[in-house]
Amino acid sequence: MSKAITYLNSALRAHASGNLEEAKYFYKKTLAEDSQNSTALGWLGVIEAQHKNYEVAEDLLLKALAKEKNNQNFLLNYANLLSEKRQFRDAIIYYQKAIRQRPNDPICFANLAACYIRQGQPLLGLAAADQSIQLKSDYAEAWSNRGNALQDLKRYEEALASHERALEIKPDYHEAWSNKGLTLHELKRFDEAITHYDQALGLKPDYAEAWSNKGNTLRQLKRYDGAITHYDQALGLKLDIDWVFGDLLHTKMKICSWTSLAESLEIISKKVMANEKVITPFPLLALNDDPLLHQRCAKIYTQNRAPFNPALGSTLKQPKNEKIRIGYFSADFKNHATGYLMAELFELHDKNQFDLIGFSFGPVTNDEMRQRLKTTFDQFIEVGKKSDIEIAQLSRSLNIDIAVDLKGFTQDSRTGIFAHRAAPIQVNYLGYPGTMGAEYIDYIFADKTLIPADSQSFYSEKVVYLPNSYQVNDRKRAISDKQFTRQDLGLPENEFVFCCFNNNYKILPATFASWMRILRGVDGSVLWLFQDNPWVVDNLKKESEKQGVAPNRLVFAERLPLPEHLARHRQADLFLDTLPYNAHTTASDALWTDLPVLTLMGSSFASRVAASLLNAIGLPELITNTQEEYEALAIELATNPQKLVEIKLKLANNRLTTPLFDTPLFTKNLEAAYLKMHERYLAGLPPECIYV
Repeated sequence: MSKAITYLNSALRAHASGNLEEAKYFYKKTLAEDSQNSTALGWLGVIEAQHKNYEVAEDLLLKALAKEKNNQNFLLNYANLLSEKRQFRDAIIYYQKAIRQRPNDPICFANLAACYIRQGQPLLGLAAADQSIQLKSDYAEAWSNRGNALQDLKRYEEALASHERALEIKPDYHEAWSNKGLTLHELKRFDEAITHYDQALGLKPDYAEAWSNKGNTLRQLKRYDGAITHYDQALGLKLDIDWVFGDLLHTKMKICSWTSLAESLEIISKKVMANEKVITPFPLLALNDDPLLHQRCAKIYTQNRAPFNPALGSTLKQPKNEKIRIGYFSADFKNHATGYLMAELFELHDKNQFDLIGFSFGPVTNDEMRQRLKTTFDQFIEVGKKSDIEIAQLSRSLNIDIAVDLKGFTQDSRTGIFAHRAAPIQVNYLGYPGTMGAEYIDYIFADKTLIPADSQSFYSEKVVYLPNSYQVNDRKRAISDKQFTRQDLGLPENEFVFCCFNNNYKILPATFASWMRILRGVDGSVLWLFQDNPWVVDNLKKESEKQGVAPNRLVFAERLPLPEHLARHRQADLFLDTLPYNAHTTASDALWTDLPVLTLMGSSFASRVAASLLNAIGLPELITNTQEEYEALAIELATNPQKLVEIKLKLANNRLTTPLFDTPLFTKNLEAAYLKMHERYLAGLPPECIYV
């Protein structure tokens, strides 16, 4: 017997007994004697893949397959390697090759199912999982994959049943416990979800994904302290776990916990530029003012979470509809900032030129805004229980000309709908203040303040420039008749009241330090802030004390119904904006109540919105460009009553005479943009920047 065969037999025995280091040693000895031994090449490749030495593993497996192109084990393991590297399209090809060699192997079908699901094709994933189960009815992994596919298809009750079947077969299957928890989270059965994550962690305490999943559910419940602990634990176990570093940082920002923030931001910048999945796009907007970084982050996210999906084929050139059919897609057709801003636009749309179809994929509510909005559409369709591909199919069947994504990357977004091409023209508007980095989103609505011509390269979409501000507003936004006193609100009767009702996560340490310098420059003044959670109060009061400002000069406002919230604005003197994520709806709320907004304009879309609104209402003097200018103007307005009175008078005069709150004018401009987009499409021209 040759040395090579002796070594190979030793390697195979060690491999079969689970002694991988010994197996690896003898496979290498085999190859030293016979460098073309396909068995040693292939199985050594499998071990290297298990050790995540992917480049070495790929080289070995490809050499083995060059010798034995139909070896099912090598085909399957090479497919697994490609799947680990997220090269799903190629992985699927090799799974299919493996299946042709061994068509009755349930493992091949189960792994193929997982790959389809991760690629965003849950229907094909479901079919492959069913095939696996048909071959082996007690194969727990196939049942779990089936549950994952059904979850992606929004068939949550069926998904639960599949996960439960997996757990009946294999009660110690930690992944199935966690996957069932994810489904329960989607059903908003959060306490049950937590119980299931705990079961997974009881079985496998080092299961980083379950720690992260539980963190997400705790964050949804606003149990931010627990969420932070769980994200920390996940990262301690798996430093490169997708997106969790950013989730942790965003959660800490929600409670204004800024420990190690500078170091964290540096890590995020480096990892985003290295194309790593460190943070999702939305939280980054409040942490960094670099539009290039925002674009890179958005591209990473769409390529991984919602890549272009050709499953429905190309959108065929459709016959011209009698009217342009606009589909508005959102989870927020309810009491929500999007509804508050857009309601009157929907009412004013020219129904002789446009058909409006609302695709609602949020929770079904019966609040007053939902009732108002439903009557404004030609069709209002509840699609929350449909999958992304089903919604895209429905949109196509309704001959939608222009699909408007009102969510972008904000909570409850469904980017996958647009990855399937719901319409020939697809637009990013209002919900997400930045680029989506997606080849399939054609346009973004903006204005010349938001996206100067020299910043267009930071946007994957072509820019549609509206003539005033990009932001629509509703002139029917009701302000309560309730008469708040300063005493009611915990404010000093005769001192200057600065306020900022932006979300707490928008407050960076530099912004807060700037505010403290302003308070120190205006004796007796107070800063009135929005309070999302109790940790914010403690953390900001401690921070103010560190910076030489008495904690009682910070006053906190709890959430109120919008009409009452608007009414209490009248007890503030000046709204101080945040950077890099400005006041958006909160800025127009303030201006609607005649409260001046002072902003510091940055470089990114999110950091220029308040400037856009101020230009549209004729108050450019409240736009500053440096921290020093911002602070000096805040102090001047607080200490020069006549100047502030003049600005407030100008705001009161401009409110209903300038473009910002001229909803009919905005509607005409938006419709002109839709007409231009559609004309280009009908003429066979690609998207291009449009100026209205």
